[in-house]
Amino acid sequence: FFFTPTPPSAILSGLVGSEMCIRDRSTAAVEKAEEVSKIAVAKTEELTKISKIKIEEHQLQRELSKNYEKMGRMVTRHAKDDNMVNFSGNQEFFNLIEKIDEIQVKIDAKVLAVQRIKDEYDLTDKDVSAAVSKAEASLHTDENQTDFETIVETTSGEASEGETKEE
Repeated sequence: FFFTPTPPSAILSGLVGSEMCIRDRSTAAVEKAEEVSKIAVAKTEELTKISKIKIEEHQLQRELSKNYEKMGRMVTRHAKDDNMVNFSGNQEFFNLIEKIDEIQVKIDAKVLAVQRIKDEYDLTDKDVSAAVSKAEASLHTDENQTDFETIVETTSGEASEGETKEE
C-alpha cells in the first residue's frame, strides 16, 4: 500500500471552498433572520395600530351606551311625567337619534379599519385579542394611576370628584 502526500495547495483550496460554503450559509441565515425580524416588526406595528383603533372603538361604544341611557331616561321621564310615548316632533329625541347614528358610523369605520389591517398582514383574532388586552391593561393602569393621583392631591376638607364631603 503506497501513500501519496496531498500537496499543501490542494488542502488550502479545499479549506477555502468549505469556508466559503460556511460563509454563504451564515450570510443566508443572517438574511433570513433580518427578514423574519422585519416581518415581526411590521406585525408589531400593525398590532399596535389595531390596539389603538380598538381602544378608540371601545370609547365610541361607551359614548354610544351613554347616549342610549340618556334616551332611555328621556323616554321614561316623558312617559311618566307627561304620559307621552309618541316622540314625533320632539327635537331632543331626534338629536339623540342623530348622535347615536353618527357614533355607530364611526364604530363601523373602526371595525372595517381593523379588518383591513388583519387581512393585509395576515393577523389572527388571537394575535389581535392578545395585543388589545395588553393595550387595555396599560390603559386601565394609567386610569388607576390618575385616580390615585387625584385622591392624593386632594387636600383635607375637600371632596374629590365622585366623593362626598364628610363632616
